[in-house]
Amino acid sequence: MSRPIRVALVAGEASGDILGSGLMQAIKQRYPDAEFIGVGGARMEAEGLKSYFPMERLAVMGLVEVLGRLFELLGRRRQLARDLIAAQPDVFIGIDAPDFNLGLELKLRRAGIKTVHYVSPSVWAWRQKRVLKIREACDLMLTLFPFEAQFYDEHQVPVRFVGHPLADAIPQQADRAAAREALDLPQDEPVVALMPGSRGGEVARLGELFLEAAIRLRALRPGVRFLLPCATPERREQLEQMLAGRDLPLTLLNGRSHEALAACDAVLIASGTATLEALLYKRPMVVAYRVAPLTYRILKRLVKSPYISLPNLLAERLLVPELIQDAATPEALAQAVAPLIDGGQVQTEGFDVIHRALRRDASQSAADAVLKLAGRV
Repeated sequence: MSRPIRVALVAGEASGDILGSGLMQAIKQRYPDAEFIGVGGARMEAEGLKSYFPMERLAVMGLVEVLGRLFELLGRRRQLARDLIAAQPDVFIGIDAPDFNLGLELKLRRAGIKTVHYVSPSVWAWRQKRVLKIREACDLMLTLFPFEAQFYDEHQVPVRFVGHPLADAIPQQADRAAAREALDLPQDEPVVALMPGSRGGEVARLGELFLEAAIRLRALRPGVRFLLPCATPERREQLEQMLAGRDLPLTLLNGRSHEALAACDAVLIASGTATLEALLYKRPMVVAYRVAPLTYRILKRLVKSPYISLPNLLAERLLVPELIQDAATPEALAQAVAPLIDGGQVQTEGFDVIHRALRRDASQSAADAVLKLAGRV
């Protein structure tokens, strides 16, 4: 009898741990005795992953932080490659974390192990020559978005668009009344969610800007109230300091960003993955972003995409307003949000089309592709 299927996976952060656990569940539905080895977090370990070391050792953000841990990361990758080549899995899946996983995939593929990369890096937007390394490193790219799959098709990289797990998890019609009841909000008053980001730097650049925009929005739409989900206790403390001296009917929430999106009428939001969540909740939005001036000048030269926000990239048109850098003023943001509070139908109709396109049972679709590559269908 052949041995049970052995699948190696490496996730580098919490979002990858969620994707990995969903994929493992889907594989176990076909192969209950599947073996899982590699690196992952608590969710993947709960599904049966034997993790060679804690996932947190890979969760490094920022250039300075990476440089400080570079020798450790390179050493762990070398040892992990040796361990996985010795274990001879049927297939290896690198989940996001491209700086770590693509180098690992290259070594494993050269050793004869089938390799998959799950979640495309933003090669379609900048540093497009990375696609050459991807083509050499992985047998299959699994993408969350259709425009990514189109890019890989054009560059002769085997690819499969599997959809996005959030599109499967978030209902196509969110219950606004239930969300407002859960948050103790009145049912008949306009509510705008403010979402200036989850990282300290983002909140430092956008927090006061969003609060000033809210003050101006109150002048345009008297009676509007605000919700602001705080990703961590540190972000809440940071925002409480910004709120001091400002007279705003604003409720700070500890997390609960999905409830805030379900409850609100419109969103003022930082560019990032949260815009996808707002899209899936069908809430009209205005996207804003600011970075350091030098960073902006560099990115403006490097980035090839005409849009920065996921809703516009997915729609392939300017569906939501993007106010970037100097264009993101309190007055401009307020003027852009005001008509969306009881309007925004063009946006929400576009969001519904995108939601349906992304709703592909992503974990099952990814498992199908992985098992086919491993010759286990």
